[in-house]
Amino acid sequence: MIITKTPFRMSFFGGGTDIPEFFREHGGAVISTTFDKYCYVTVRHLPPFFDYHTELSYSQIERVTAVEDIDHPAVREAMKAMDMHDIRLTYEADLPARTGLGTSSSFAVGMLNAFYALKGKYADKERLAKEAVHLERVLCREAGGWQDQIAAAYGGLNRIDFHGDSFDVTPIIISPERKARLEENLLLFFTGFVRFSSEIQKASKTLEEKTAQLKEMLAMVDDAEAVLEDKTRDLDDFGRLLDASWRLKRQTGGRVSTDEIDALYEKALAAGALGGKLLGAGGGGFLLFYVPKEKQPAVMETLSSLMHVPFAFENGGTRVIHYSPEIYIPRGESK
Repeated sequence: MIITKTPFRMSFFGGGTDIPEFFREHGGAVISTTFDKYCYVTVRHLPPFFDYHTELSYSQIERVTAVEDIDHPAVREAMKAMDMHDIRLTYEADLPARTGLGTSSSFAVGMLNAFYALKGKYADKERLAKEAVHLERVLCREAGGWQDQIAAAYGGLNRIDFHGDSFDVTPIIISPERKARLEENLLLFFTGFVRFSSEIQKASKTLEEKTAQLKEMLAMVDDAEAVLEDKTRDLDDFGRLLDASWRLKRQTGGRVSTDEIDALYEKALAAGALGGKLLGAGGGGFLLFYVPKEKQPAVMETLSSLMHVPFAFENGGTRVIHYSPEIYIPRGESK
């Protein structure tokens, strides 16, 4: 039996520039972090006592005899690509799916990690990230960028640069004290709205229509990195940049935000937040705000109708947390 633990991510700057159609021409970069909310994937070989060959348990339960009959596209395509048979897979998570935290990509990375471990093989973070990108964007033909898969695989607070058909992951060099202050000044709220990121991507403006905004958002990555790494800079500028970036992102598509979310955002700013954003492609999910500590009680009161989700940064990325080797004999074969 294998159990993997893979973190979710929050993206601060550069979202949208991680889409290949953009970064292959203009370059791309994001700043993001993973935090201490995870998905867990358990995989083992299914004992040969049942009239089905694969059992999946996620938001629904599937029992099938042929891999081609699996409804879940990521599981089906990953099993075909890695020649997986006769398995039982279970998915659990600390936070709901389709809420802007890269949950589907964290699942893809954790599943691939578990599949390799079940085969007795080691896959490094780069391989897991690249194969998860290929799984979701090519095999499953889902719209979107590359940052979620990379963040889930590597973990930590990083700048990720995209170029050609590759990427570079560079940890943000920040003192422990400054990083702790950044974490302390971030508040996360669940709006209760759930949506498909791929559908928001399809509904956004064409690349040509939003190229100007994406270029400005890309430039903000350098500014935000400088704020984090230069201890002489006012850390509150990070929050002000978040506000500027969010207002730019809202110009990239009509479904990025809603009237309800806009109202919540403006109420938080009036109460003392310096900036924030809706995480993910937009349309619902989690709202993140940068709020100086002395203003946090007022913001918490203003947004008391929403669920506050405490969190802490994490640095581990995906990992195998349980490994119990087992003897697997394919059906129809004798020992």
